[in-house]
Amino acid sequence: MSAAEGIVAAVVGASGFVGSAVVRALEADGATVIAVAAPRLRTGERDPDALVRHAAGLSGPGLDALRGADVVVIAAGVPDATGSDVDQLVGAHALLPAAVFAAAHRAGVRRVVHVSSGAVQGAAEVLDESPHRAPESPYAVSKALGEEVLDRLARSAGMELVIYRPPSVQGPGRRVTERIVALARSPLRSVAGNGHSPSPQALVGNVGAAVAALCALPGVPPYVIHPWEGITSGSLLELLGAGRRPRRIPAVLARSAVRLARATLGRTAGGEGTVRRIEVLWFGQRQAPSWLTAQGWVPPVGAEGWTRLAEDVATSTRTNG
Repeated sequence: MSAAEGIVAAVVGASGFVGSAVVRALEADGATVIAVAAPRLRTGERDPDALVRHAAGLSGPGLDALRGADVVVIAAGVPDATGSDVDQLVGAHALLPAAVFAAAHRAGVRRVVHVSSGAVQGAAEVLDESPHRAPESPYAVSKALGEEVLDRLARSAGMELVIYRPPSVQGPGRRVTERIVALARSPLRSVAGNGHSPSPQALVGNVGAAVAALCALPGVPPYVIHPWEGITSGSLLELLGAGRRPRRIPAVLARSAVRLARATLGRTAGGEGTVRRIEVLWFGQRQAPSWLTAQGWVPPVGAEGWTRLAEDVATSTRTNG
């Protein structure tokens, strides 16, 4: 019997990129899923207390559909980490999660699993399961604000809150994935140094399965990171590039290029997110051991999933091109 069998899970943002993967994983594990469409919210608020007050007054068909659920998954959000519409980002990543949490509390839900992002820790040497946040882009700042707001709500409500931080999530139909595959198959593919640095990447199917596990497992801590999937900066491009090896750039030159790009592009709309993406592709970023790994959880899709993803993206590009 699966740990999720018999659980009723409401998934907010069920039709989205991550949300649809969560729904598939939960249903495969025997859970009953309530698919909830995420309302589109915008806000000029940036203060956590003001966001909490604003969220308390929000209602709607989606927010009122949570009664009867054992657990609520907040999987809605803006999928573009280079986005620069701050009112939209904060509305999706802070105000909406606060409104969903408040509605879940009213509905008597026992646990909320919020899909955040490893980006909230910025360029930290190691991504970990601490409350530490050091966001660098508007996207990451909005995600960090969402975590802060939910932390406050959970403390006052006495409910279980799990903040799950996946790294860069890749899958069919995602624009950033298509760009990385195109890069991996182009003469511009490159890495800093020897390409052996761990890269914080995750397949969307594995992310969906991780969230399903977090819905069902007992004793989940407040912060959980996605386990490292064994991908390095070099193997990512090689797997997505049909075996083509990336060029190696001396690390000192690559670091100088990142500093220059941050000084110029970093001041433009969406520029900081773009620079950070390049930095991660070149240098990678280490991840601390995940609580999920300690429970014996293993991502169901292995390295073959990256090769299959590259083939799917290439086929879709040829068909649509």
